[in-house]
Amino acid sequence: MKTELKAKFLQHLNQKKQEEGFTLIELLVVIIIIGILAAIALPSFLNQANKARESEAKSIVGSMNRAQQAFYLENQDFVGQADFTRLGLGIAKTTSNYSYVIDGGAATNDTAVTNQAQPVKGNQAPVRAYIGGVAVGTQGVGGEATTLASLCQAVDPPIKSGAAVNGAQKPGFSANAVPDCKAGTTGGKYDAIK
Repeated sequence: MKTELKAKFLQHLNQKKQEEGFTLIELLVVIIIIGILAAIALPSFLNQANKARESEAKSIVGSMNRAQQAFYLENQDFVGQADFTRLGLGIAKTTSNYSYVIDGGAATNDTAVTNQAQPVKGNQAPVRAYIGGVAVGTQGVGGEATTLASLCQAVDPPIKSGAAVNGAQKPGFSANAVPDCKAGTTGGKYDAIK
């Protein structure tokens, strides 16, 4: 009886050893699930760096718009590219990601100006261009003159590094409406940033 008990005990231990660990199928299923999750999350994760680069342009062009409005209210004129520092923003005309350009201004009786963020040549990441527009117009029933502004971003297709914005698209202006973002005749579409 004792030997029979020993044999059953050894058989039980041997059977238990075979049941330990993971099968090859279980490991493959786990690897496939991890691969699917990585394929979903990785593009979103890698795009975060471009969004950070683009937020620089949004912030600076928005600040340029507000500075142009303030300058116009004080001087009845807009700042041009030659007088870029008169905006008083303390920013460089060119950063590692964008070159900032003022189109218009510096002429008497200018009623509109565009502030542009153009992607810098040599920048490896494809970033979108941004254009801000400031115009003198009227809004509402009273018909009082005021400065109106808009901020537009390139959408379709994203403008690659080194592509020029000049002439491709500028916000539309009307004496009675806010500057708007519209498709240009030679460039891509721009959407308003709200």
